[in-house]
Amino acid sequence: MRILHILDHSLPLHSGYTFRTRAILKSCEALGLEVAGVTGARHVAEAAIEEGTWETHDGLRFYRGGGITPGRPVVTEIREVRAFADAIEQAAEEYKPDVLHAHSPVLTALAARRAAKRLKLPLLYEIRAFWEDAAVGNGTGREGSARYRATRALETWAVNRADAVAVICEGLRGDLIARGVPAGKILVSPNGVDLGLFGDPPPPDATLRARFGLDGAEVVGFIGSFYDYEGIDDLIAAMPALVSARPQAHLLLVGGGPRAEALKAQAAASPVAERIHFVGRVPHHEVERYYSLVDILCYPRKKMRLTDLVTPLKPLEAMAQRRLVAASDIGGHRELIRDGETGTLFAPDDPAAIASALADLFADRAQWEARKDAGRRFVEIERDWAQNARRYLPVYQRLTEIKRPSHVMVAAGL
Repeated sequence: MRILHILDHSLPLHSGYTFRTRAILKSCEALGLEVAGVTGARHVAEAAIEEGTWETHDGLRFYRGGGITPGRPVVTEIREVRAFADAIEQAAEEYKPDVLHAHSPVLTALAARRAAKRLKLPLLYEIRAFWEDAAVGNGTGREGSARYRATRALETWAVNRADAVAVICEGLRGDLIARGVPAGKILVSPNGVDLGLFGDPPPPDATLRARFGLDGAEVVGFIGSFYDYEGIDDLIAAMPALVSARPQAHLLLVGGGPRAEALKAQAAASPVAERIHFVGRVPHHEVERYYSLVDILCYPRKKMRLTDLVTPLKPLEAMAQRRLVAASDIGGHRELIRDGETGTLFAPDDPAAIASALADLFADRAQWEARKDAGRRFVEIERDWAQNARRYLPVYQRLTEIKRPSHVMVAAGL
């Protein structure tokens, strides 16, 4: 069976989106499926892309659709959807897929549906976050605005017209059911970890530890993207109280994003500025070196609709690396972390609560190994991509059967 994945962007770009895509495609290949991807105007690579060609990255094939000339809002999006649908059809003409598997945002789903109707192929639409909520989280939208409501309505329209729907967590599933989408139409394909990439954790990297002055330190870390909703400002604000309680405490921030400069300015003004270290972005293959420096990975996401509905990936990677995890007590984290067993939850939007939770964890080292073992075991049993990918198989099979022409089904004895 051949599956063509319709993507906002892909490898060689590095993001949580591309890493999840890679994990899905690689794991499905291991199960015997043939997979490929197609991207449109939103895949902006560093090097020039030749329109209408295939590229191979990490052993995976991607067809590159062309860009469009930006214009007025709405008109630009309509032209983008049409151009992307044409690219999907061009890729399908050569690849000849059995199923189209579109991944959010909703513009990707709209293009895939347009192509699926022309190609007479079944469509699975997978939602990783609602576009309207992501815009609020990124500071480019406002909840309840006319644009927010219109985007939400468009998302519901796309979901109702897909042959099947996948979501990454129970929060998104519950929201769709509340909109009237039949529960039986929705597959939950949770975030997971490729244990081939995040296997046995390496020993602490002595060179890196010395570079950042972390010898003998108690290290709190954040590894991820610097968006406002991640709450890194609350973590930086918690550092004076944490250092007061734990004099050897340091904070290591790995990553980058829209809030990077503001966070650096906040850290520079902190009375414990010398304990806060910004690493910047690092290649994905080097991330394990930085995990090795950290005692506790802290994820202080702010409480909002986006973070209550959507589960992040990074806490799972930390558990796979046998690192302690502390995170804000919000819906997306509660799906991943069992407080007191696989991690620690603290009140969101509260620097004092962050400092207290981290200080308590550093003071209770006797429980560390049991907590690390529990986190690693949770990932191995419930969130290993080698197992997660199997959830797609019955959905793909059902979609190919319902879209198969009736005369073919009769001939096959179905």
